[in-house]
Amino acid sequence: MSQAIAVRFLPDEVTVKAEVGEPLLEVAQRAGVTIPTGCLMGSCHACEVEIVGRSTLCACISGVPAGADEITVNLESDPLW
Repeated sequence: MSQAIAVRFLPDEVTVKAEVGEPLLEVAQRAGVTIPTGCLMGSCHACEVEIVGRSTLCACISGVPAGADEITVNLESDPLW
């Protein structure tokens, strides 16, 4: 049985329900949030986002992580990117 968790996107403050393992880009699209992409293979890091309190990851090759009832995805742009 899959687990539904709340995914909150910053700075938009939009929250949607998602299944563990569901691709982050699809969850963002459903929420009406744009994550920039480049290669769609995780090499260019254009889609890198921060999972608050966890780590950064490439949204194009990553699914919603397990282990929490809610996660926060920070989409704030890196000023050095």
